[in-house]
Amino acid sequence: MRILITGGCGFVGSTLARTWREQHGADEVWAVDNFIRPGSEQNRHTLDRLGVRVRHADLRCWSDVDAWPSVDAVIDAAANPSVLAGVDGLTSSRQLVEHNLSGTINLLEFCRRHKAALILLSTSRVYSIPALAGLPVTVAGRRFEPDSSQDLPASLTPSGVSESFSTAAPVSLYGATKLASEQLALEYGFDYGFPVWINRCGVMAGAGQFGRADQGIFSFWINSWMHRRALRYLGFGGSGHQVRDCLHPADLVPLLERQLACSDRGLPRIVNVGGGLPSAMSLRELSEWCRERLGDHGVEESGETRPFDLPWVVLDASLACNTWQWRPSRSVHAILQEILDHAAANPTWLQISNGT
Repeated sequence: MRILITGGCGFVGSTLARTWREQHGADEVWAVDNFIRPGSEQNRHTLDRLGVRVRHADLRCWSDVDAWPSVDAVIDAAANPSVLAGVDGLTSSRQLVEHNLSGTINLLEFCRRHKAALILLSTSRVYSIPALAGLPVTVAGRRFEPDSSQDLPASLTPSGVSESFSTAAPVSLYGATKLASEQLALEYGFDYGFPVWINRCGVMAGAGQFGRADQGIFSFWINSWMHRRALRYLGFGGSGHQVRDCLHPADLVPLLERQLACSDRGLPRIVNVGGGLPSAMSLRELSEWCRERLGDHGVEESGETRPFDLPWVVLDASLACNTWQWRPSRSVHAILQEILDHAAANPTWLQISNGT
């Protein structure tokens, strides 16, 4: 089988390419990337050594995409993944749309031409910000939890946010580009007869994740704590009670294998994939984890609020588990330890992955 992974030298894409190559040595794996993310060049060298065929390409440029070899399947891990992109005054809204939506159109045209299966890695950020921000929560220890004494939406199950949760705007420009990409991918797959699977991913985490607060919070927090950089609890009264679950990208590979081997078009096209409740952790709990291993470090409590901050987002991956018999294998503590080990071995990782 020939597999092509877009964003193949980013954290998620390179982890998938490396894991796929290690587990399926007979498969031909291509990784394409535009290398605009600091740190991606390091991943290129690792993939080269494994025999992954790495190529520079910009998804926004059809002539780049048009030159790709014919493949059996595309795994799309390319995106500007920041929820603040286009509105933070540091990045262009037009560039965000070009990367995340125009690039998807070129990718879909490529899949149409070659009848290649497509797996689109989407995001939990397609879910409505007001609906998530409005969830009633209560403080339990060092974290928020949904307040079961109040009315909760039916789309919020005991396991978390389900696929039926509202996707009504606003979802952020980033979320809107991913939601539009989902719809286009389903239309192309139906109209032109190639398989499309969409996996809405929660927070990805693991060794080598680019350490940025808006994209790789677990890596950013652990690396910053180790090197005694300034940290702040933003929003929610500076409590640090906000909760997210996390997932290691390598745990996606068994799911991707099953999706690519499947010919049953009656199965759900969109599923949530995340670590779920077992991997859910608040920032304050993450701080305690760091404190136990790295010693004390002060965290500023800031009342500053940002429009995209949410108190509790945990994905219910039951549909993926029931449909594909899939569940993550790595615990949150194993993921955090992997990040810590990488941080110790790469003391300049924050500077490398932030381009500073």
